[in-house]
Amino acid sequence: MSKHAKKAKDTKSVELKVVSSTKDIVRPALLQTVLGLGLEQIYEIVEEERAALCGPKHARDPGRAAVRSGTAPSQLVLGGRRISLRRPRVRTMDGQEVDLETWEHFSDEDPLDERAMEQMTIGVATRKYDRSLERSGDEVNTRGTSKSAVSRRFVKGTKKRLDELLNRDLSSLDLVALMIDGLLVGDHVALLAIGVDEGGHKHVLGVQEGATENAAACTDLLTNLRKRGMRTDRSLLVVIDGSKALRKAVDDVFGKRAAIQRCQEHKIRNVTDHLPKDMKVHVRRSMQDAYRCRKPTRAKKLLGNLQRTLLADHPGAAASLAEGLDETLTVLEFGLSSMLERTLGTTNMIENVNGTVRQVTRNVKRWKNGDMVLRWVATALHEARKGFRRVRGYKGLTRLAAALRHRDEEIDDAVEQAAVIA
Repeated sequence: MSKHAKKAKDTKSVELKVVSSTKDIVRPALLQTVLGLGLEQIYEIVEEERAALCGPKHARDPGRAAVRSGTAPSQLVLGGRRISLRRPRVRTMDGQEVDLETWEHFSDEDPLDERAMEQMTIGVATRKYDRSLERSGDEVNTRGTSKSAVSRRFVKGTKKRLDELLNRDLSSLDLVALMIDGLLVGDHVALLAIGVDEGGHKHVLGVQEGATENAAACTDLLTNLRKRGMRTDRSLLVVIDGSKALRKAVDDVFGKRAAIQRCQEHKIRNVTDHLPKDMKVHVRRSMQDAYRCRKPTRAKKLLGNLQRTLLADHPGAAASLAEGLDETLTVLEFGLSSMLERTLGTTNMIENVNGTVRQVTRNVKRWKNGDMVLRWVATALHEARKGFRRVRGYKGLTRLAAALRHRDEEIDDAVEQAAVIA
């Protein structure tokens, strides 16, 4: 390297060190300045309210209704933490304390709770919460950033999210499809229900602790949805896994109005789990081809042929394939687009939410109980909803809605005929 090049390199290195050192000095000073200006602005706003109540400072006003009364220790929420400072006070002429609305607004803890919720949701651990915030300076006395304080706020916030989810009114939703599946969280399973309206929008309807094999949990979930206004007196495409308990719960709540679609992906897994490794790929592809052939009679024929070829050497796989076979083809009966058939033929919509749940809960090392699971899942679902898009092929849902109405007419006619005969 030439002397000139080495000198230029050394000069550039020195410049970078100077810039870095300057940033280390300027940034904290700038943050402190911004914080100081923010507090000054808050005091100015509060002082305007005091002036409106007490009149101009040091001015004589015999008709005033209140007077300034010094300051008292207090706290404000700023930058994700509580800051200790002096609160301006106002008293009536007979000595009663007057609450200043502007101060109450700035001291509200809701923004602090929301900040803690947001930080925890994106993966900040409680013990690192303080480090995730901008530095406030040594001159400012702050509170509310300890591990225990953040944890308490998170529990409070997640309870609120869970209550909102479990008590949401569903009567205004015009649903055409309902999907129910279980999410594995630690050693617990959370039953999740997602609805799809005629416009293709997805709605998180409810969550219940318990597996799809748990009849009581399945019934409780569906009963709660009905109680909150979900229509069960008209036909709905209900997509479920192969659980008999869930199937029975759907029958108990919806009766004949449920058009049951067994998840095709669950069925493929159940069948291939009975097969040796060298046969799994072939059988999976054969079943997928049958489900995508667009015609229920042809699909049933293809699956029947596959079942007969498996019967001799792999009777377990053959029995699994035959069990509930017709209900895996329900979606093909409505004449929908191939994209919409694939969307509504499985519970993958719920499986996709699993990724968000795993992301949000990745820092949890120990699940204490089912209530904790539900709170975290409700928080993850709140986060997942931000990324919800319309279902693929949603324009074809108007056809599904029309087919479901026609199905209702046939059911009503059958009921009337049965009543006449009786």
